Amino acid sequence: MQNFAKVSATLPQVTMKILFLTPYPLQVAPSQRFRFEQYFTFLQEKGFNLSHSSFLKSHNWQVFYKSGNLINKLFALFNGVFIRIIDVYRASTADFIFIHRELMPIGPPVFEWILAKVLQKKIIYDFDDAIWLTDKTDESQLEKLLRWRSKVGLICKWSHKISVGNSYLAKYAQKFTKQVFINPTTLDTSLHHPLNNELKSEKEITIGWTGSRSTLKYLKEIEPVLIEIEDKFQQISYIIIADERPNLNLKRLKYIPWKKQTEIEDLNQIDIGIMPLPSDPWTQGKCGFKALQYFALGKPAVVSPVAINKEIVIPDVNGYWASSQQEWVDALTTLVKNEKLRDEFGAKGVETIQKKFSVQANQQNFLSFFN
Repeated sequence: MQNFAKVSATLPQVTMKILFLTPYPLQVAPSQRFRFEQYFTFLQEKGFNLSHSSFLKSHNWQVFYKSGNLINKLFALFNGVFIRIIDVYRASTADFIFIHRELMPIGPPVFEWILAKVLQKKIIYDFDDAIWLTDKTDESQLEKLLRWRSKVGLICKWSHKISVGNSYLAKYAQKFTKQVFINPTTLDTSLHHPLNNELKSEKEITIGWTGSRSTLKYLKEIEPVLIEIEDKFQQISYIIIADERPNLNLKRLKYIPWKKQTEIEDLNQIDIGIMPLPSDPWTQGKCGFKALQYFALGKPAVVSPVAINKEIVIPDVNGYWASSQQEWVDALTTLVKNEKLRDEFGAKGVETIQKKFSVQANQQNFLSFFN
């Protein structure tokens, strides 16, 4: 019998092609950046040929999700449909099609059906939220019809493999296929790591939160806690990093508009990170990204024990769980009073990222989707 390695070395190398189809442009949406975009270089080093196409472009993606601007939204929608028609032709030469969330924000999964059933392409379907549901309490019947959220199950059924961010999402996808794999949201520890903050006063303690406008409502729910802590400790201030100014009745609040170029430096200004969440079917799909960001920078975290937060944050090791208002007050009070504990929890948080939630630790897991 001939040696397989020697025979393989004589065969011509076939470059596998992956087409990434996403809702948003590259380098702007956290769900894309921290679930697959940061693996692009790794995949190229492994010999894959990568290409990408987004439904929305850089000039219209933010406008599309804000109120008003109907004409611009319609233009973006028609432009996106045209892009997807072109993508069908582009897909003909791809070996794998990686789809994040959906190919179109409205309507049935027509293009997904064409790719899977007509072109017979291997689809890797990725999502990190309970996107078959909604967190909108006032959603109209028309919007429900347009969003057509039942398409998530159909796309799962047609896909070669499913990539999800936690076990709750995996349980849903497993109703439609056995090819479901947990691909956690991860951080590149060569970029996200603790930084020295020499300009900050040793006496000042900052509690921070980062996120999008859609999750600011969760922060609002613990506003009484934040007010109580602010009144209790004069050295306490708050930093909120988001794409919209928060409506919080706090005296010592600094709002920092989110910018990719400064996101690490901005978040490094905090001493304690917080992640409040209600417990409902929608939030069970959350993948703990805020907690991961805090830990990567060596910051202890206080979180609601919801979804994957219970796996990321280990009470009395790298942070605390808090469900009631009193638990929030007690956890924050303990961390505010004890600098040594903050440092110890922060160091353990860094270890958590390095072992379980780093790009480096998850590379082989991610690579396994493409076989």
